[in-house]
Parts: sequence; structure tokens; C-alpha cells
Amino acid sequence: MSHNIACFRCGTSLAALSLPLSRRDQCTECSADLHVCKMCVYFDPSVPRQCREDGAEDVTEKERPNFCDWFKPSATAFDAGRKSQTEAAQDALAALFGDDDAG
Repeated sequence: MSHNIACFRCGTSLAALSLPLSRRDQCTECSADLHVCKMCVYFDPSVPRQCREDGAEDVTEKERPNFCDWFKPSATAFDAGRKSQTEAAQDALAALFGDDDAG
């Protein structure tokens, strides 16, 4: 079955993966774990516990694989604006400290 799910971290399409996502599935591009809160339709940073499902157990590390029975991958988990902010911050750090590849 076709789906439009993308990695929450880098935005890479996950169409090649079958649903439901396994607890061990990872993004082929950035190796991010995928059965995580930040990939779930119930993830919402603006509510207590950052989860809109009242029956779900509390998970403190939102980017670590978990066994949540309520997990449902979200097609809107990737936020391109957040990625560009991260890249801008990394570029600013590199400019500040010098990115000379001579490590």
C-alpha cells in the first residue's frame, strides 16, 4: 500500500517501507529511528506529555524507539522550516568556529 510518509528528521520519503513501521525501522538517509513519538500522529509539542492520546504511556525521549501501542505514523511529521533553522544554526557555528576540515 502506498503512503506519503517522510522521515521526521530529514524529510526523506519512506514510501519504500511497509506499514506498520517496525520498532527497528530507520531512515535510509539519516539513520533516524522511525517508531518514535516525533513520527506519530498523536505527537503534539503544545500539550502536556507532548501526546494527544490520553491512554498512551508517558515517553520521555521522543526520538527513541518505543513500544507504544497507539503509534501511528504521521504524513506531516517532517517540518521543513525546522530543518532549515537547524541548518542555519549549524552554518552559523561553522562560521564562528571555523570549518577547516583539518581535524
